[in-house]
Parts: sequence; structure tokens; C-alpha cells
Amino acid sequence: MALFTIDQDKCDKDGICALECPAYIIEMTEEGPVPIDGAEEICINCGHCVAICPKSAIQLVTLTADQCLPIEKNLAVPAQQAEQFLRSRRSIRRYKDKEVPADVFEKALEIACCAPTGSNRQPVQWLVLSKKEDVVSVASHVINWMRYVIQNHPEIAQAFNMENLVSQWDQGLDRICRGAPQLIFAYASDEFGSGAADCHTALAYLELILPSHGLGSCWAGYVNYAAGQWPDLKAMLNLPPGHTCHGALMVGYPKFKYARAPKRNAPVIRYHT
Repeated sequence: MALFTIDQDKCDKDGICALECPAYIIEMTEEGPVPIDGAEEICINCGHCVAICPKSAIQLVTLTADQCLPIEKNLAVPAQQAEQFLRSRRSIRRYKDKEVPADVFEKALEIACCAPTGSNRQPVQWLVLSKKEDVVSVASHVINWMRYVIQNHPEIAQAFNMENLVSQWDQGLDRICRGAPQLIFAYASDEFGSGAADCHTALAYLELILPSHGLGSCWAGYVNYAAGQWPDLKAMLNLPPGHTCHGALMVGYPKFKYARAPKRNAPVIRYHT
């Protein structure tokens, strides 16, 4: 079966599909765009050719124009709104005692999966812990890991303020998962060299889309550190062999709303000369 088909009645032979193809597997002829030899093996299924065609003339075997989200000009975000959207993102560390509906969170994950990945391999997979007792269990595993580090690697423990965190845990204060109702882990197969970057980007997309669903999040750095080092936590998460966790988020309904966005440092810029 051909990699793609062209509706000759629609195609105006503008060559945009060939110019936009990141793999350079489309060439223009007098009859219109055609795949080069071996295109099927090189194609990364990014869908650029289908998405860019103004006439909906090209259809991939794996993607049709009807399966793409139409770009609505009236939904374009003005610069001022985009700036407030990005500047107002806050790490949420206090949550309501309220479960996160699966359908709401899965919609957010669906959008997070639109994050770019290396060569469009889309290696990111998700592990969701939505039971409160599981979240508490993760936090307790992290604390046990910290107790081990304090005893065996005190210099590292001091650098990460572990003694204080463990002391507060023993007093009933959870600064690991902060009472979040849900934890989400992003992981990928070790065969993908861009797995870490792909997971980080997808998590960034996720934390940015969550507020539009009334949710908030915070990166669970201690959880992610322990997930790669502490056997008991590794066993609990039970990731597939050959897969690595590259990030974790606490997720829930924010207990409070922020009234303003704090100032941040100006960019440090150096132009090459």
C-alpha cells in the first residue's frame, strides 16, 4: 500500500507538503507530490504533510485530514493572554481533600500527549496513582530512602535537607507528596535516547493544561529521585523492565487561588559573535 494518496482534484501542486516534510521523503513532480524510494521506512508519521495542506489533498495511510484537529483562528491566544497564562503558572503544594475524576484527568493527559518528542517516537507512558493510601505509601518509601541516605551518605542528605524532611514527617507533616490526592509518573523505554527530554516536555504540557480543568500540580522531585534508587519504591511502581521514570507530578484541586504572579529574574542572554 502506498504511503500516501493524493486527491488530484484538490491538489494545487504548491509543493508545501514536500517543503515541510522533516524527513525529506516527498518530492514534487509535474503530476504532484510523490514519495521517494524507501519512503515507507523513513517516514516518522509526524503528519506534517496532512496538517499543512490547505486543500486537504494528501492523506497518509496512518492519518487523514478528518482525524486532525482543525486550527480555529478565533481560538488563537493573544500575546497578552499567553503571557499571563505562562507567568501565572504556580506550583501547587496544598490541595483540597477531593478526588480527581478520571475523565477530567485523562482529557488533560490526552493533551499532554501532544507534546513534541524526538523523531515523533512518542515514547512517553504514564503511571497514575489515584488512591490516597498509595500516595501516602509512596511518600513513606521516600522517607525510608532518606533515612538510609542520612545514615550512609550524610553529605548528600545535608545538601538535600533530608534530616529536616524526615523530622517533619515523624511529626505528621508530609513535605514529600504534600497530601496530594494523586501522583502521576512519566516513564519511557531505555531504548529511546530522548526518553528523558520527551517525558519532561510531556510533564510540562500536563502541568500547563491542568489549571484549565480546575486542577493544579507540583513536580515531585524527591519522589522521582527515590524512584530511581530505592528498591522498595521501584517494586511498588513495578515499571516494565528496561523502562525508567523521568519525572513525577503531584496533582489535585488547589486549596487556594493565587492573586498575582511573582517577578522572576530577567533572562541572561549572550549573543554569539
